[in-house]
Order: sequence, then C-alpha cells, then structure tokens
Amino acid sequence: MSSLNTPAILLRRIEYGDYDLIVTLFTPQGGKTSAIAKSAKKSVKRFSGILEPFSRLDVVLAKGRGKGLPVLQEASLEEPFFKIREDIVKTAYASYWSELVYLWMAEGEPLEPLYQLILHVLAELNRGGTPVEVLSILFQMRFLSLAGFRPNFDHCHTCKKNLDQIRDAVVVSDPARGGIACPTCMGSSNDRPRISKGTLKQLNWTDTGDLERAARVRFTAAAIAEGLTFLESFVPFHIGKSPKSLRVLRTVRKELEKQVFRFTC
Repeated sequence: MSSLNTPAILLRRIEYGDYDLIVTLFTPQGGKTSAIAKSAKKSVKRFSGILEPFSRLDVVLAKGRGKGLPVLQEASLEEPFFKIREDIVKTAYASYWSELVYLWMAEGEPLEPLYQLILHVLAELNRGGTPVEVLSILFQMRFLSLAGFRPNFDHCHTCKKNLDQIRDAVVVSDPARGGIACPTCMGSSNDRPRISKGTLKQLNWTDTGDLERAARVRFTAAAIAEGLTFLESFVPFHIGKSPKSLRVLRTVRKELEKQVFRFTC
C-alpha cells in the first residue's frame, strides 16, 4: 500500500506519546484498520475537531515504515454525527456498537455489510427518528448474523420441540447451544434471561429485509427490555469478550431510570 483513499468510521482513538494519536478506523473495503495520526494532538490545521468517535470520514492512509502502522496523512469530516456525542445515552449505545465491531473484527479483514450496518444505525441515531433501544436490537441481531452467530429461535435446543409446540409463553436463553430452551428442559435455572415467544418473533423480523423497514417494528416496553436483556448476554457470550462499554451503558440506563422514577413520584 503506497497510499489509500477510503471512507471510514472512527471506532476509537488513544493517545500515543506527547503529540500523536493511534486511531482505529472501520472501512468498507479494508475492514478494521489501525493507523497513527502524527502530531494530531497539536496540529490545528490537519486534524482539529475531525478525529472524534463515531465520525464518518474520508481518509488517506500511507504505508508505515517497516512493519509499523499505516500513517493517517489526511482526513476530511464527511459526517460528524455530533448529536450523538451531545447525548450521554446515545453516546453509550454508539460506544457499545463500535466496541462490538472493534472486538470482533480482525485487522484488515473487510466486511462491507457490517460497515453499512453501523453507518446506518449511527446515522439514524444521530437523526433521532427511531428509538435508540430498537436500533440496538436491530444492530445486535444483524451483527450476530454477519458474525455467524444468529440465534435459532425455531425450537428448544434440548428437547427439539418447535417454538409453537412449547406450551409456555416464555422461554429461556440458551447461548451455549445457540438459541433457546423451554422452561421444562432448563428446570430450576434462574440465572438466564427469559423472553416471551412474541418478542422472539419480533427479533426475527428485525433481522430480515430492508434496514429502514426493520427499524419500524413496534416493540412494547416489556418486549424492548426482554430483547435487550437477551441480546446483551447472547452477543458477549459468542464473541468471547465482555465489552467495557456495555457496563457503562447499563449504568447510564439505570441512572436514567432513577431520574424518571424521581420525576414521576
């Protein structure tokens, strides 16, 4: 690679020395790419206000010395998504989605559908037209499919009964077997998320067809809570890592719930 001009989403940045930044970009054709932005902390002209998390950029990358990281030569801001960073809840969700991409993707392995997915949910999150919780359900379901871990909701993975044959209205998360189990098979296990069969069908709908149409699936508050609880345990199990941003997201949600409770009392 002499130089490469590409669209990119900035997943994360860390300080490197007194003047530089190491940025992790997600590009449609090059996948996850880490690069060094030299003098980014002091250069007002080159990168000021540009290298912000979740931003959509157009970048020029040059080959680094030897086995060193590529060098970020130029970056122009195509879409700042500034409304995300102005809102702590939106920031928490965007951080979680970005970290999932960061943790799962290997350097240099392209997955353009995932690039298009995270670009879509960030743009919609910034626009504010869809509830953030629904966007998170949509993102996680599609992320699981692209990563090869789509949950199978068709039957109990222990007794093999089809979902419609299970008499209980609620089933149990069974991430180790890639889906669900009926309460009879799970016995007295109380530490796994429960989810209604109706919510499972809605989760399936979010993983099919057009993204904009899928985001219009109407969830009740109870279904949203079930869906998020299920996915936020299922996804980390299958990527084999616990995202730090998920702990932050849960803390933010709890604080928001407390504020709503105080306001309504």
